[in-house]
Parts: sequence; structure tokens; C-alpha cells
Amino acid sequence: MQFKNIVGHEALKQQLLSTVQENRVSHAQLFLGPEGSGNLALAHAYAQYINCEHKLPDDSCGNCPSCLKYEKIIHPDLHFSFPFFAKGSGETASTYMEDWRKAFLDNPYMSLNYWRNQLDAENKQANINIAEAHDIIKKLSLKAFEAEYKVLIMWLPEYLDTQGNALLKLIEEPPAKTLFLLVPENQDKILNTIISRTQLVKVNKLSHDELTQYLINVKQVDVNRANEIAFIADGNMQSALEQLQEESNTNFDLLIRWLRCIVTDSGLNIIQMCDEEFSKLGRENQKLFLIYAINILRQIVLLNQGLDQLVFLKDAELEFVQKFSEITTLDKLQVAIEQLEKTHYSVERNANPKILFLDLSLQLVLLFKYNTFPQGTQYI
Repeated sequence: MQFKNIVGHEALKQQLLSTVQENRVSHAQLFLGPEGSGNLALAHAYAQYINCEHKLPDDSCGNCPSCLKYEKIIHPDLHFSFPFFAKGSGETASTYMEDWRKAFLDNPYMSLNYWRNQLDAENKQANINIAEAHDIIKKLSLKAFEAEYKVLIMWLPEYLDTQGNALLKLIEEPPAKTLFLLVPENQDKILNTIISRTQLVKVNKLSHDELTQYLINVKQVDVNRANEIAFIADGNMQSALEQLQEESNTNFDLLIRWLRCIVTDSGLNIIQMCDEEFSKLGRENQKLFLIYAINILRQIVLLNQGLDQLVFLKDAELEFVQKFSEITTLDKLQVAIEQLEKTHYSVERNANPKILFLDLSLQLVLLFKYNTFPQGTQYI
């Protein structure tokens, strides 16, 4: 993958190019960025540039033998490690390499859930097991076949768990011309012993404008729909691509009807919506709805605090947040957002949607209708 094919991150791309051009390539780097930010794609483009035989000032050439093999993920000196859903104790990432190659080439912004859906994962837990750690040590102990550098790109090292200790010596003192590019989404879940041995490369989420322009120019989405998708995605390209598969976005209408039931304490209608609408959305659409609701409330917070210039909603959505900001308070919005985030977390873990959305609705009824805050709430 070439840098020019990755959305946004122009300053970071230049920084990465400079490290190669000035011979300052660190042997172990941590491309830390949120889901859908493109950190995996950046790590791959960086590795391709490092081993490109005819480097350009601003990108790899894309035509030399090394680049062509990198583009197809078949270079013998490029190795990938990633979480998988093992069916046996001896399996390694190599077992799933064909599936991984296809998934990455189809969608370099993929999430773990997207990767899970490419496999027959059932209810298995994602993991990078000890067999994979030993296989990495074995592969990197060999001499490079044809490139200047051997490169290991490890996606989501959070799933390495304590098995990562087996790699510590190799990461700290690797063979000559060997690079470790780790691509995590959550720094808190990575072993501290690994973090201390790597150089941090911070990858920010994509901006609203970057996502919008990509949807308009590449995906040929009309301006209003592109803005709507980018707003819900909140910098997550994977989320934006998932929304493109939907024929239309009905989240705004659903949110309005739901909040109307909440602020009027319409119990029967709330139960009916949880039973007949929310539970039938499907897990991914439930998550999209909750993310949309969270982003709407965040826009209300901005208006509530007089930061109108940061609000980019239009038409009916803008009218709604303006009215809602006049009848609520900052502490209520904070608690509501926390409740929505907790529900999103539970939806990801396959909790019962009827119970989740009913409980969420009742919490918000107490909050917005009766000014009752959940126990243990910390006020601003």
C-alpha cells in the first residue's frame, strides 16, 4: 500500500518519510490509533516504503519488485501477526493467512469484528497464542530472503496477553535489519514491558472533513449523506464503510421518537420500542444507533457551552439539538452519554438487547423527566 492511497494523516506521513530518508528508523514502533483510523494501513505503507527499491520523495514507487509483492501481501520478508480464533492449540496466524490477506486487501481499515466475520469464529475469543509467539521468533531468526529489512506487523497486540513476554528479548535485541511494527487500538491493554521497548507513533482519528471528502470523491456519495455518515462514524472509517451498506439512515427519526417517549415517561411506548424496534435492529445497527445518539448529545454539549462554531449539523438535526440544549444541563448530558457508552459496551458483548435498551430508557427517564441521577454519578 502506498501513502497516497491512505485517507488523511498528511503530517504523520511526512514524519514517517523523514525517518527513512534521514536513516532514523526505530527497530520497534507502536502505531497507536483508534479503530478505523488507518493505523494498520499506515504501518504497511511505511514498511513498503522502507523496502522500496526506487523510493520517491513522498512515497514508494509502487512498481519495483518489492512494492509489487508488498501490494499483494506476498513479500517473503513481510510477516503479519494478528488475533485469530483458534480451533486448536497449535494453530498460528499462518493458518489464517489466506483469509487475512483477502480481508486486508479488501479493507485495510478493518475492525476486529470485521475480521471475525470473515471467519467461522462462532463464540470463540480472539487471541494471539503462545504458538504464534514461538512462530514469530522462528521466522525472524532467519536471514532476509531479498529485502533490506525483515518486517513484522502485529495487528492488535492487546490480544497477545502474557504470551508477549516470550517476545521481549527479540523486540529489545532483534536481529540486524529487523523491524517490529505493532498496531494497537488500546494502549491500556498492552503489556507495559512491550510499550517500554517501542517508539510511539500516535495516529489520530480521521477528521469529519477527511471522511466526508473521501465519501464524496471516492465513494460517490452525495454531500448530505456523506456528512451524515461522517458524523455518525466520528473518525472511524470502518464505521463509515458499514453505514454505506445501509440503504438509508433512519437513526435520527428513531432517536427523536425514543427521546420523546423518554421525556414524557411514556412507559408502554418505551417497552414497545425496545421489544419491536431496538431488539430487531441487529447488533451492528444497534451499535450504530448508540454511536449516533452519543454524537448528537455531544453536539448538544457544544451548543450548551456556547461553542456554536464547532457544531456542523444541518436542517432538522441542527434544529433538534438547538431546542434540546435549551431544556437540559451539562451534568445531565454527561450522565446520559455515560449511560449510552455503557450500553454500547454491553451490546458489543452480546448482552440481551431488550433488557439493555429498556434499562437504558428507564435510566434516561429518571434523568431527564425526574432529575434523578444514577447512584455513584460524579458531577462536573
